[in-house]
Amino acid sequence: MYAVFEDGSRQYRVSEGDVVKVDYRGGDTGARVEFGRVLLFADGTDTRIGQPLVEGMRILGEVVEHPSTKLYIQHFRRRKNSRRLRGHRQPYTNVRIRHILLPGQEPPIAPPPAPPTAPPSETPSPTPPV
Repeated sequence: MYAVFEDGSRQYRVSEGDVVKVDYRGGDTGARVEFGRVLLFADGTDTRIGQPLVEGMRILGEVVEHPSTKLYIQHFRRRKNSRRLRGHRQPYTNVRIRHILLPGQEPPIAPPPAPPTAPPSETPSPTPPV
């Protein structure tokens, strides 16, 4: 099962569990992200192609991190004593795709987090007198 969605004038082909690099979106790590501009959905024999969008479909994701990579642009002209070094850092967001939802579907409810359990405390056995 996969879907194609549009975000920021780019199209992404994703399946559940994929990590996608999209334009920067504000939000902490673990925040939910929803993409509503779904262009295509394919699941075995079921294929839905939007004209231009598939109505009611949405893709839910979760922010993984906000990395950024610095690119260095260097211009050099030989024998002219001319050099230029510039840097550019483009922010982006990594999003893990959690669910691809058909029209009318709701995401499965996540079980509540289990309370942390304390390790069983071992009571010291009485030591015989020496």
